[in-house]
Amino acid sequence: MAEAKADVKKIAAEGAAQAQKMMTEGTAQARATMEKSMEQITKGAEGLMKAAEDAAEFGRGNLEAFTKAAQTWAVGTQDLARQAMALAQGFTDQSLEGAKALAGVKSLNEAAEIQAKFAKTAMEKAVAESAKFQEAVFKLTEQTVAPLSARMTIAVEKITKPLAA
Repeated sequence: MAEAKADVKKIAAEGAAQAQKMMTEGTAQARATMEKSMEQITKGAEGLMKAAEDAAEFGRGNLEAFTKAAQTWAVGTQDLARQAMALAQGFTDQSLEGAKALAGVKSLNEAAEIQAKFAKTAMEKAVAESAKFQEAVFKLTEQTVAPLSARMTIAVEKITKPLAA
């Protein structure tokens, strides 16, 4: 019986040692798995934060481009309006000069010559000024679209970069 008791104690001690070993190894394995998971979660969170920061920065750049385009357009249209007013004033002054000249005519031939000269001058001025005005409009459009075009280029580069990698 004493021998059976000793065997039972031995078996119990071996079982306890195995259980202790299993607990120690299981805890170490669980810790390693948890550390690896936390590392992956941390990397994922860092990636998300970087993506959010990049998106915010890109949005800020877009807002700046739109603001610059709007400011350029506003200033440019004011300049165009001033040019149009100056042109209208020039035509008004020219018309008044023509009317004064017509008021002092002594014959129908003289009136026809003055009118023809006035019409020719007005037409030449209209063609020249409309070409200048059209050029100013095209230049304003290019200047206004430039910041937006630059942002579009950046967007395309950002979209195609991951595809190329």
